[in-house]
Formats: sequence, structure tokens, C-alpha cells
Amino acid sequence: MLFWEAADPGLGEVHHLMVLCYHLQHPSLYSLDGLVFARHLLFDFIEQGLTPAEVRQRNRDKLDSGKRNWKVKGTSDSQGSYGRPIEWQMTAADVIAGDSHNYIDNVRAWAQSVHEALKTM
Repeated sequence: MLFWEAADPGLGEVHHLMVLCYHLQHPSLYSLDGLVFARHLLFDFIEQGLTPAEVRQRNRDKLDSGKRNWKVKGTSDSQGSYGRPIEWQMTAADVIAGDSHNYIDNVRAWAQSVHEALKTM
């Protein structure tokens, strides 16, 4: 997916969703606090319709590493996880199978499916 985005910069309009969905489906990549924050980010993008620029502006102070007292990335001391296994309806493999011509629509569909799955948690 990163290759497609590099080859066609227009596909980068959904980069934020692609990275977020991948990480949310691999929660140990986040710390416990990072996972909570990431879930809120997806809500902001999907439910609130915020743009990456709006989210960056809104969360500038929360994410400032000089002010933040929590880690985003998972560590041996703090790894994100869900209380129960999630049956994902769509994964990165589905986005790739849909080909680069459908990339933007498929990443948006992936983000919506991840959001829906997480709402049941």
C-alpha cells in the first residue's frame, strides 16, 4: 500500500486511515494509552468527518512529546490489546486484493469496517 501511495501521491489522501487501521488491527503496536487514543482518532475521522489537518490541530498539545506523559508506541511494559478477539470483516489483504485502482474507496471501506467492529467492544 505504501508503494502505491509513493507511486501515485494522490492515493495518499487516505494514508492516515491506512496506517490507523493497520495499527488498530495489530493493537500491540500501540501502548494501552496509544490504543485508546487511536480509537478516538478513528472516531474523529469516521463519525466527525475531521480531516488530518483538523485532527493534528486539535491534538497538537496532547501529542507533543515534550508535554505528553504517555507513550504512543507499544513497549514491553505497555502493549495495547482488546478484551476479546475481534473478527475483522476487512483487512489490509482485502485492500490489496482490490487493486490500486480502487485503493481510496477500499481504504475508506476498511476504516468504516474497523470502526464498526470496535464499536461493539
